[in-house]
Amino acid sequence: MADVAQLAGVSSQTVSRVSNGFPGVTEDTRAQVLAAMRELGYRPNSAARALRRGEFRTLGVITFSLSTMGNIRTLEAIATSAAEHGYAVTLLPVAVPTQDEVNGAFSRLGELAVDAVIVIMEIHLLDAATVSLPPGVQVVVADSDAGDRYTVVDTDQAGGARDAVRHLLDLGHDTVWHLAGPEGSFAAQRRANAWRGTLTEAGRTPPPLVRGDWSAESGYRAGLLLADEPECTAVFAANDQMALGLLRALHERGRRVPGDISVVGFDDIPESASFLPPLTTIHQDFAEVGRLCVEGVLSKMRRDGVEHGTTTLVPTRLVRRASTAAPRRER
Repeated sequence: MADVAQLAGVSSQTVSRVSNGFPGVTEDTRAQVLAAMRELGYRPNSAARALRRGEFRTLGVITFSLSTMGNIRTLEAIATSAAEHGYAVTLLPVAVPTQDEVNGAFSRLGELAVDAVIVIMEIHLLDAATVSLPPGVQVVVADSDAGDRYTVVDTDQAGGARDAVRHLLDLGHDTVWHLAGPEGSFAAQRRANAWRGTLTEAGRTPPPLVRGDWSAESGYRAGLLLADEPECTAVFAANDQMALGLLRALHERGRRVPGDISVVGFDDIPESASFLPPLTTIHQDFAEVGRLCVEGVLSKMRRDGVEHGTTTLVPTRLVRRASTAAPRRER
């Protein structure tokens, strides 16, 4: 820092202010200091800055999988929002969704330079008494049902599922079949419960639930089964990737969409508008979920984590495209 100050013709305090992004330095002086830093190859010592400030300016993110579109887009949104606040992100993937793996991820937090943690995973693995959080590390959970132990940011899963089912009923379908996500997923559970409840409230008998695993391949396998159900005229798929596989299976079996069967997805991934036909789906605002996760955990840091058990739901909306229509009635 002294070398930079000498080369730039300023004080070490001015170099420090430029290095830390503080105000009170003219643009010309800032440019001189930055030019000197580049010439000398100077980089601020992040460890020393962390000791001085008492924080690392880094958020940890724990997640099970990067294979699902929802996790990828949520992580992307968290990283973008964190950068806007001047924070970096350290990813701690949990290879296998077991209690030992979750415990190990939290244990590693004590060895890493993170100020707070955002968790994207099934919350029942966080409820065990064996999970120990490092002292002073605040936690926000995305897409979970954490009860009163954690601060939660989630999409309105139930509201989106209700909108999907009501849309199909309003078109005139007698009932709606459901291609659900994996049994261990809280998001899948909430969407399935809302599907069943909406049909029951409308006086319709829910058909047998068909289970997938979020993948297009599982949607394809389910589609082969549903194509052989003569009473099936409408399907609500719990995510767009399974809906994609479903559309392929229906096409191969000669079932027209939406002429014979209407299909609604969930997520509104960028590719859903390019499906054949373009997919009617429930839009999730992943950017807003990520922003609220980051702002929530930073707020807990500033308040020293005094609030617990708050839940924020981000609204969804129905995006109507060409995969849904009124049922074709036999004459």
